[in-house]
Amino acid sequence: MKNRDLFSIEGKTALVTGGGAGIGYMIARGYVEAGARVYIASRKAEVLEEAARELNEIGDCTAIPADLSQEEGCQQLAQEITERESTLDILVNNAGATWGAPLEEFPDSGWDRVLNLNVKGVFHLTRALIPALEAAGNAEDPSRVINVGSVEGIQVPLAEAYSYAASKAGVHHLTRVLAHRLAKRHISVNALVPGPFRSRMMASTLDELEDVIAENTPLGRIGRPDDIAAAAIYLASPGAAWLTAVLLPVDGGISGTH
Repeated sequence: MKNRDLFSIEGKTALVTGGGAGIGYMIARGYVEAGARVYIASRKAEVLEEAARELNEIGDCTAIPADLSQEEGCQQLAQEITERESTLDILVNNAGATWGAPLEEFPDSGWDRVLNLNVKGVFHLTRALIPALEAAGNAEDPSRVINVGSVEGIQVPLAEAYSYAASKAGVHHLTRVLAHRLAKRHISVNALVPGPFRSRMMASTLDELEDVIAENTPLGRIGRPDDIAAAAIYLASPGAAWLTAVLLPVDGGISGTH
């Protein structure tokens, strides 16, 4: 393989959940710009359709609304994908939710909503798409599952987001478990571990504290769209064909200092 092809995903087919906004949109845009055929899915249909319109101006993107917090929604999305595509090269499990409340007031609903989407949704959708992923992969170039975790699943977060931090730690370990189970099916499973990026989930925090957060990040700034897109392209590319069960921090060095 020529070196210029090591990081190419041109012609690949990808599904990015939570692809209508935030980190999911950053990854989806990076994939579209790199020549992949991209499906994006999330619960908010209007946001999703607008994102697809924007991405179709530069490449190939299709929106499929789906509620991934329920097993039925994951199965329906998998069915729609397999009706359109005989194989799936890349699955990015990015859809997620958070919940913040003081310890004494943190509600049970804040656990259910976050764990159902952030952890169970990753499990259910990956399992439902195993046949399509298995059909796409081989020993030299496995299909890819890329889960999106968080530095808050590695270090103790400043915010009181108990279920979110626990869910992302769960995503990290689920990544390793699925990697072990799916390796012989020629499916690799890795995780991106983002630090602070300007997303809907972090918007209010960054509006107030961006300078402080940047000062406390070893590389001196928050993440930019190309930072996460490049890492997601790498994990999906031939250059990462021999990686599985890897947690890749994309955090400006934060996780290495705690």
